Amino acid sequence: MANMVEDSQDDRLSKLPDDVLLNIVERLGIVDVARTTVLSRRWKQIPAILSKVVILAGSFEPKHEDWSKLTPDDIVRANTTVLEATRSILERRAGSLYPIHLLRMQFYLGDESILIGQTVANAIATQKVDSAEFTILTKVRKKCTKNELLIYGKQFMSFFDSCPNAFGGLARLTLENLRLGESGFPKIFSICKQLEFLSLYECDMGIKSLLEVEHPQLSELVIVCGRFERVDLKWVPKLTKLKFNVFRSRDDPFCLGYVPLLQTVSIINVAFTWHKMLKLSELLGNSAISNLSLDFKSEKIWVKPEGRRQLLPVFHKLRIVNWINIAEECDLTWTMFLLHGAPNLKELHILVRNHQCEMITGKRRELPVVCKEKDKGLEWEPSASDFKHHNLAELGIYGRFHAADKLVRFARDVVEAAVNLENIRLYKSPVCVRCKHMLKEWTFEETSWLSYEFSKEIPSHVRIHFPSLGQVF
Repeated sequence: MANMVEDSQDDRLSKLPDDVLLNIVERLGIVDVARTTVLSRRWKQIPAILSKVVILAGSFEPKHEDWSKLTPDDIVRANTTVLEATRSILERRAGSLYPIHLLRMQFYLGDESILIGQTVANAIATQKVDSAEFTILTKVRKKCTKNELLIYGKQFMSFFDSCPNAFGGLARLTLENLRLGESGFPKIFSICKQLEFLSLYECDMGIKSLLEVEHPQLSELVIVCGRFERVDLKWVPKLTKLKFNVFRSRDDPFCLGYVPLLQTVSIINVAFTWHKMLKLSELLGNSAISNLSLDFKSEKIWVKPEGRRQLLPVFHKLRIVNWINIAEECDLTWTMFLLHGAPNLKELHILVRNHQCEMITGKRRELPVVCKEKDKGLEWEPSASDFKHHNLAELGIYGRFHAADKLVRFARDVVEAAVNLENIRLYKSPVCVRCKHMLKEWTFEETSWLSYEFSKEIPSHVRIHFPSLGQVF
């Protein structure tokens, strides 16, 4: 591009309207955006009119296949470059009439954090910023010790207290590896008044601590691997999405208070011997969700089948259900209880596989806390043998299909109950970044054999489809 501009007397790119030029430049990474400023006087002004400013520490890190190989010097250099880029772009925009629709920052906790935060705070105070986002990383990304969690927690609160105006203007915040004091999260919720999205990875206030959430704007909450005994969503009037990923609580991991707009709930967990069987009617009792995803990590099932009377008040608006990573040795009949309790269900997706990347394997499998019977406690009898479901239209089945008879029986049970079912879609297992090389497209022999097996049990008016790989629910 530089050669073209230098050698050509007719620089047609530079003559493009501002909105077209911006559309091109905003598709580039921040490093390439900076390089365009040397092309001409007009290109030099581009950073001052950007509507999206995305500055990520990852853009300045060495390209390792494994991020754990990053050295402390790599991280300091990346953070320093983030600070320089933030100052260069945001300070150059002083007095600009062009608003920033999105300001997204990713950086590490460190000496540069305060300066980055203060630069962002000044931009929020002096310019129109529609949406600002922080993703704050720690030098140790996984398997932090208790002492490291405490150190990062104190470091974060010191950073937070030094630039409250930056946090007060955030719409999205992602944190990791923090153990805060009792006042930490209440202070975050009180200062971050504009917060719409909050993601916490390995963040808590100590083992078996209680997190109480009251926030007027929060619409999406993600909690991964924290050691909370319970998260109490006391008053979150705009919450629409809740995701819980791996909880250690011996009781219900969360409690729903005033959450009138909650629509989507996703729960992921590896069940150990101390985990109770969760009753969805009790766990989700103060909501009426429309989308539910439960991921069992190919280990023990941790949901207790319930009857229609218990589930109907909670699931009368339920439209989409995903049963994910059910172990291959588990019977599937028990999943039918949800059809009985969700009369308006439209789509049902089920993934059956023993996913080696997520399962407990080797010597860990013999530990006393690991459940040996993955389907223990799943006994369920339908309340009425003549039960019919009138709204289910789509059934998606994901798996390896070397236990096709089990999946065929499950599909037959669904078809017998769902009198208006139109489509059954058979997928191979979704792509996994670590084992995707094991996957292949459907062969003609596979589709012919499965079509024959399903045709023996499934009425002809239900269409069988074989979508391509890569489709993930």
